[in-house]
Amino acid sequence: MELISILNLAYLIASILFIIGIKQLAHPKTATRGNLLGALGMLIAVVATLFDREILSYEWIAVGVLIGSVIGIILAIKIQMTAMPQLVAVLNGFGGIASVFVAGAALQLSIPKYATEVNYQEIVSIVFSAIVGGITFSGSFIAFGKLQGFITEKAVRYPGDQLVKILVGLTAVGLGVYGCMEPTDESIYWILSGVSLLLGIFLVIPIGGADMPVVISLLNSYSGIAASATGFVLNNNVLIISGSLVGASGIILTQIMCKAMNRSLTNVLFGGFGAVATEMKDDGDFYSGKVKSTSAEEVAMLLDVARSVVIVPGYGMAVAQAQHTVRDLYQLLTARGIDVTFAIHPVAGRMPGHMNVLLAEADIPYDRLKEMDEINSTFENVDVVIVNGANDVTNPLAKTDPKSPIAGMPILDVGNAKTVVVIKRSLSAGFAGVPNPLFIADNCLMLFGDGKKATQEMIAALKES
Repeated sequence: MELISILNLAYLIASILFIIGIKQLAHPKTATRGNLLGALGMLIAVVATLFDREILSYEWIAVGVLIGSVIGIILAIKIQMTAMPQLVAVLNGFGGIASVFVAGAALQLSIPKYATEVNYQEIVSIVFSAIVGGITFSGSFIAFGKLQGFITEKAVRYPGDQLVKILVGLTAVGLGVYGCMEPTDESIYWILSGVSLLLGIFLVIPIGGADMPVVISLLNSYSGIAASATGFVLNNNVLIISGSLVGASGIILTQIMCKAMNRSLTNVLFGGFGAVATEMKDDGDFYSGKVKSTSAEEVAMLLDVARSVVIVPGYGMAVAQAQHTVRDLYQLLTARGIDVTFAIHPVAGRMPGHMNVLLAEADIPYDRLKEMDEINSTFENVDVVIVNGANDVTNPLAKTDPKSPIAGMPILDVGNAKTVVVIKRSLSAGFAGVPNPLFIADNCLMLFGDGKKATQEMIAALKES
């Protein structure tokens, strides 16, 4: 059997493993196995590629594999679950810039051939890799900066920002067309890559923190599309297939996130046409004299007589690394015969599925996790809701203020419960940057403190009751 046939067979097996792996990622019970199958498929694809006849030297490949493996091991050990969205953004960016460099290298090798005959499929793919890869890289690192706090979480807008994006986008398209017409001019490719990097910045910087889950999903899709385009450049089947899978799944996830926020993708990317960023002014009276604070002992008394409890996890819980303590509270309440469930908002946290991952890490039974659409109609029958660090996803302004950054976003209707206990460090605004009227509702009690420490105090008080 020829080497090319063996390579294609290996790529086919790898692609099948990718597809099965993605399918199994759809459920927590099979997600670990799906992840392992995907990793096995990637291992097969990489090993098969190392037998390619066009490889001239393995020394630099070995160095790259060693460096990448060390970095990957360190990240896997050191990165906290709270920083996972930032890590995903960085990985998306690296995938994008890899496509830019690989396509650029392919162009260098092909320029002598283009002097006599141009392969338009190849040159169009190269140009496409530069545009999408460049946008993915810079856009992902802007998203990383917003998530990490290096860049303001607010939507950065200025007069004419939409026009600037349009002009830079048209410039990228024009350079791409010219690059296809003059494929022997390598400088055009790198200029195009630079303009694409600039476009990525202009596209993501105006997007506010509340829309970050959508942005992360979309950039993940971009990284897959860029990889698939590079597969056409290299005539590599597994790169085309795997990139297409990532691109398609990212787009589907983006649509799911937009639906969960009652927003269109166009609104997320280009909302506020002509708007200028403004600060929401707080006159100091929004919360003044209206907030009812409580203690762990008082909450314990409420829980002691409760028959049903719903816990709403949020980013504050993640920051406090309180998921294991929340599990201990869940087990204590369940042992007392109390029905405990977890209300999961699709965009809680900083990326899709963030809360699901945290609770799975703490071994919370999956059947106790209820999606927003399933649980919203039941809140009026709930005795106590404990909101641990969630803010925007419980904010009634989404329904009452059409000018709010979260206007129209479906929320968890926790205010319909008999009593709501909100665990929060302070009355500071959430990622969307707006106050939360829930905190001054008649049935709401504020338990100020760290999500983990406050939960531990509640557990201790319950054991003494």
